[in-house]
Amino acid sequence: MMRALLTFSLLCTSLMAQVTTSTSAPTEETNENTPSVARQSLNPVVQWNRTLLVIVRTPGAQSPTVHPTRSFAIMHAAIYDAVNNIDRTHRPYFVKFAGVSRRASEAAAADAAAHAVLIALYPDFEKTLNAQLDQLLSQIPDGVHKNQGIKVGEMVADAILDARSSDGSTAQPPPSVFGSAPGDFQSTPPNFPKPQFTEWSRVTPFTLEAANQFRPGPPPELTSDRYTRDFKEVKSLGIAKSTTATADQALTGHFWNGAIQNYWNEIAQTATLAHGLSLPESARLFALLNLAFADDVIAFYDAKYTYTFWRPVTAIRAAGMDNNPDTTADPSWLPEVGKTTPDPSYPGAHAVISASGAFLLRSFFRIDRFNFTVTSEVLPGVERSFTSFSAARQEATLSRVFAGVHFRSDLTTGRELGEDIGEFVFDHFLRPDDRDQRPDHD
Repeated sequence: MMRALLTFSLLCTSLMAQVTTSTSAPTEETNENTPSVARQSLNPVVQWNRTLLVIVRTPGAQSPTVHPTRSFAIMHAAIYDAVNNIDRTHRPYFVKFAGVSRRASEAAAADAAAHAVLIALYPDFEKTLNAQLDQLLSQIPDGVHKNQGIKVGEMVADAILDARSSDGSTAQPPPSVFGSAPGDFQSTPPNFPKPQFTEWSRVTPFTLEAANQFRPGPPPELTSDRYTRDFKEVKSLGIAKSTTATADQALTGHFWNGAIQNYWNEIAQTATLAHGLSLPESARLFALLNLAFADDVIAFYDAKYTYTFWRPVTAIRAAGMDNNPDTTADPSWLPEVGKTTPDPSYPGAHAVISASGAFLLRSFFRIDRFNFTVTSEVLPGVERSFTSFSAARQEATLSRVFAGVHFRSDLTTGRELGEDIGEFVFDHFLRPDDRDQRPDHD
């Protein structure tokens, strides 16, 4: 009972905070008599995206062996297919029903689809999610069209959940085995964690033909000029309390040191509200983004555990064994952000996801220039402002050098991988469909 009350309080408090947070995007008109959830129900896609962000940020809510991008992809694919079964302007992702009335409520379909997915994936939040659904549906006039929308949303969610039930995401990783040769990934100081998501590349992709579809080539040789430059850069700029990095570079390293897909979902929320996207447009945008993010993760773990390249903290402490006369060891070196993410260095996750996110936002809106602010995932209340999607992508990517957790080559390759996946998703999925000319059905 105490857990349920705590969960409900956390969710409501966080949602209210997100409603009142100032951004450069226009705000939706509200008054003090409007319920907090109802204010956001003007765009159900943004509402449910915010809700899932609250859930995955709740300690203990997300399984440590299931990557949260899977949940976002399933939920937004279900919202998109539910709405698109009514709107019918684009090709479905997975589900296309015959005989759906164009008069069915798109908002009810979106709400029902999101709710059904989240109840299935996060049953501990059932009471909270039920209350939220009731509040959102109360804003939609009762009647046959509302009921039709609810039915479509539930049917789509069930179909997509069933399809993903055997995608390999529940497989338990085997015991970790580290290599001992120069360049091999090792558990990193100061906390020496076990590697994470070692089996995630075996999860069925959402859009890609295979996890290795865009697998990059190997990282630089330890004796190469490129590796030497990368080594010296991160050793100087990424060390804790660096005397070389500027105060802004150090802040940048800390600012982005969180779940990078969460930042890009919030950037998409800001862009959606600023551009006044319709419900079908919003559903498509968030589905494109989160299908790509989910496959980004599958693809970069394929590459990470193919090459198992060591992290900077290991490389710098063990430079005496890398056979490179131009690298010098520092046995006490630690990164600016303290702890290193427990997986191999190459390619960089922030670079992959940021490249996909920026590419898809530019492609969807057909612009790059856009003024917006981003709030840190890990520094409460700290914001940074940008004038383009590309500028945010660039800073989020380079932040990993300033954080001391990646070599620049990890990031260059990561950007290429992310753009390849973003372009593939945009070119092949959720495309306009002029073929459906079915008459309305009641």
